[in-house]
Amino acid sequence: MFSCNMDTNVQKRRENKKSLRVKVISLGNAEVGKSCIIKRYCEKRFVPKYLATIGIDYGVTKVQVRDREIKVNIFDMAGHPFFYEVRNEFYKDSQGVILVYDVGLRESFDALDSWLTEMKQEMGSQANMENIIFVVCANKVDLTKRRVVDESEGKLWAESRGFHYFETSAQSGEGINEMFQSFFSSITDMCENGGKRPTPEVNVGFTKEQADTIRRIRNSKDSWDMLGVKPGATREEVNKAYRKLAVLLHPDKCVAPGSEDAFKAVVNARTSLLKNIK
Repeated sequence: MFSCNMDTNVQKRRENKKSLRVKVISLGNAEVGKSCIIKRYCEKRFVPKYLATIGIDYGVTKVQVRDREIKVNIFDMAGHPFFYEVRNEFYKDSQGVILVYDVGLRESFDALDSWLTEMKQEMGSQANMENIIFVVCANKVDLTKRRVVDESEGKLWAESRGFHYFETSAQSGEGINEMFQSFFSSITDMCENGGKRPTPEVNVGFTKEQADTIRRIRNSKDSWDMLGVKPGATREEVNKAYRKLAVLLHPDKCVAPGSEDAFKAVVNARTSLLKNIK
């Protein structure tokens, strides 16, 4: 169990509204730093030695958001598949989710969709997930030399789903306080809005389809895969696939991070394939 102590200034403040009690959970692969992020915020320290979470770790903290005291119950979920039968009992009734990946481990980033799928399965329906605040932590940004998932890719994934995105380092403390302050503020707004997640004030300006397409192009193994056609496709099939992607990703119409590079990659892939097709 980790300990979370309320700031003495918070303890002295007089409550103007009834205090809130909320439940948040952490999700992500093993060893991405979920526990370290929580410890950095709650205990103001970093534990360099890796200690695997066994099943569930639990802690309580109190925070002040504007004029309300928030009692936060934090459930730190083990990321290893072995503990699925333990953590699946703790998804329901959550108001907030901290999704964590290691910027130096692409597989931990690619697994985020699987974590959402697991959660949806346990929650029962997509509707039950629509009134939960999600925050994505791109963790271990202090280890710059081993980074393989850049900021634009992580931000694209998060924003296309309506999630908050933060670059964090449990070791240095970078982004930790800012992330939790924004996280708890958004949860408070939701609770004061009748339990409904507020509509984002700013439209991100791109669709999930555009975001997913950019990500697929980045991860393509060759030009065929990039255009989404089978090896041996005809000129007509290549051009048809290209036109569809060009309309979707042209920089004049798509403002998603990475769209310009993705569009250039598609152009180059088409050129390369057509050179070898009679």
